[in-house]
Amino acid sequence: MRVDLFDFALPQDCIALRPAVPRDSAKLLRVDGKKISDHVVSELPQLLGPKDVLVFNDTKVIPAQLQGTRGEATIGTTLHKRVDLRRWQAFVRNAKRLRVGETVNFGMNVSAQAEAKLDDGSFILHFLGDEPVELLLERAGTMPLPPYIASKRAIDERDVDDYQTMFAREKGAVAAPTAALHFTDGLLAALTQAGVSSEILTLHVGAGTFLPVKVDETDDHQMHSEWGRIDAATSDRLNAARKAGGRVIAVGTTSLRLLESATGKDGVIRPFEGDTDIFITPGYRFRAIDGLMTNFHLPKSTLFMLVSALMGLETMQAAYAHAIAEGFRFYSYVDSSLLLP
Repeated sequence: MRVDLFDFALPQDCIALRPAVPRDSAKLLRVDGKKISDHVVSELPQLLGPKDVLVFNDTKVIPAQLQGTRGEATIGTTLHKRVDLRRWQAFVRNAKRLRVGETVNFGMNVSAQAEAKLDDGSFILHFLGDEPVELLLERAGTMPLPPYIASKRAIDERDVDDYQTMFAREKGAVAAPTAALHFTDGLLAALTQAGVSSEILTLHVGAGTFLPVKVDETDDHQMHSEWGRIDAATSDRLNAARKAGGRVIAVGTTSLRLLESATGKDGVIRPFEGDTDIFITPGYRFRAIDGLMTNFHLPKSTLFMLVSALMGLETMQAAYAHAIAEGFRFYSYVDSSLLLP
């Protein structure tokens, strides 16, 4: 499909630079088939059924943004995906000033050698020394806010908490699974009381989620892979819930993509551990999920393509036009939508 089919006009004043306070006070646009209605996130227990299951991603964002030098050149890096205990794949700004074999000094006794350059322009960075890389990043790194926020204001201490979901446990993401930023202890308790259950999986979101689609046709776009895991007990409970008449509602496109990667043509969700680079566009037949709670996405992004695959392009164009007209907030610190095909 042509990428420009997924374009739309998004006013700059729709960009949210801070999250709603409290988190569950954000607006929620419900799209049920083709019917659109306005709500707030705290109303979610009334919008779901007593057998439904919400599936959350427990990945935790690490301080994966690093600013360093190589000689007199300034080298900015965003870690993308762990290779092993000391090596990370990273996107590099000012990459023309960095060659394989050279060392980048990030300050605070943190440095890394450019070990290889990949076909997509990213580098494999080998962090030097004996300290765990996690400790090095805590010392020298900052939270990797999306560029459309970081370009408008400085990263600060609030972001350390604001850019983590309440489910964050497994360190390894360089972007938050932002649909779950809207949840609070009170909202979870209300959902449980309403008979809505919760399940957890892990997908370490990579920086590739921010990359623009630079090709004209969707078939020519290459997705970056991300590591994820669903254990056997979780997949068994999800399959049992569907058999009992419940709906599996993915909270965020990260949860959805991993669930779809773990599900066969027979519709059975199986245990999964490994990389996935699934790219969902209109025409895809969903196997694992019956709905999606997700934020509002960028024009021509792979995520807007995904929601268009779930609900239909015309439906999502109408929903987004309504959201813009009603002042819904877009991007990571954003309002939300509940999509029920």
